[in-house]
Amino acid sequence: MGEILGGKRVRRNRRTDWSRRLVRETTLTVDDIIWPIFIIDGEKRREPVASMPDCYRLSVDEAVREAALAASFGIPALALFPCTDDALRDEIGSAALDPDNLVCRACWAIKEEVPHIGLVTDVALDPYTSHGHDGLLEGETIVNDETVRVLVAQALNQAEAGTDVIAPSDMMDGRIGAIRAGLDAVGFQDIQIMAYSAKYASAFYGPFRDAIGTNACLKGDKRTYQMDYHNSDEAIVEAGLDLDEGADMIMVKPGLPYLDIVRRLKDEFAVPTYAYQVSGEYAMICAAAQNGWLDFDKAMIESLAAFKRAGTDGILTYFAPKVAKRLSVGL
Repeated sequence: MGEILGGKRVRRNRRTDWSRRLVRETTLTVDDIIWPIFIIDGEKRREPVASMPDCYRLSVDEAVREAALAASFGIPALALFPCTDDALRDEIGSAALDPDNLVCRACWAIKEEVPHIGLVTDVALDPYTSHGHDGLLEGETIVNDETVRVLVAQALNQAEAGTDVIAPSDMMDGRIGAIRAGLDAVGFQDIQIMAYSAKYASAFYGPFRDAIGTNACLKGDKRTYQMDYHNSDEAIVEAGLDLDEGADMIMVKPGLPYLDIVRRLKDEFAVPTYAYQVSGEYAMICAAAQNGWLDFDKAMIESLAAFKRAGTDGILTYFAPKVAKRLSVGL
């Protein structure tokens, strides 16, 4: 049999653990992880998200504690998402511009106690609008340019609160250039922009919308501004525009169903490229593990390794604290 195969025995490199580690092509580390967390009003509140096991809506003081935990694990950054009280939502999302809103208060508090952790803040109006859309609504139309003007003001509000990275998830045309110009004009030229460049209109966002309270209020859908999941070339166009307008990093959302998009963007642009392992992906793995259908730790690590293999420089994932613990003891 050896004569038939000649020298081509690829299994030799797989025979032992030390050999597999030596020839491994990609490696997942804690440096690859951004932890998304949800913020709510009040004090000493940890409110479970029913559709996302082990995820909580946290009051600002609890978010500070989690930031300290994240820093102790070596997690580089948190991404903050507010669950705004219904009484503060309105047609124009005015709470997005309030310097005392949940995101701003969380930024101030975390930076005071855990100054060296990175903060990524979402720029979009859906957590603040009574209709649940990412932009301003006129009739049944999401209006682009009027929305962009509000997004610039929202970004400036977050910059004043101490965010490190502005992450526009709204998918309005031209918003990256407008936000970059707005930040630079008032001295925030060092704040980075992570563009949600390829954000698809996906069925995998349901648990997230539950977590921030937009499931109940969303009118219609978001297909006129989020991307059609049948399209791939369009992602190249979107990312190219964002980079031309000043984005420092680009992102694909959702993650696992769109690894082909990650690979195309990384190959095309060779810039820092991220993916968001969204709530639906997280919930599926958790549910299957709870039913005994797969091994939780192994599925978690394997799913995150897929992002690295596809070319990501980092992953936004709700598994962040769990994977950090797992990585600390070895795979």
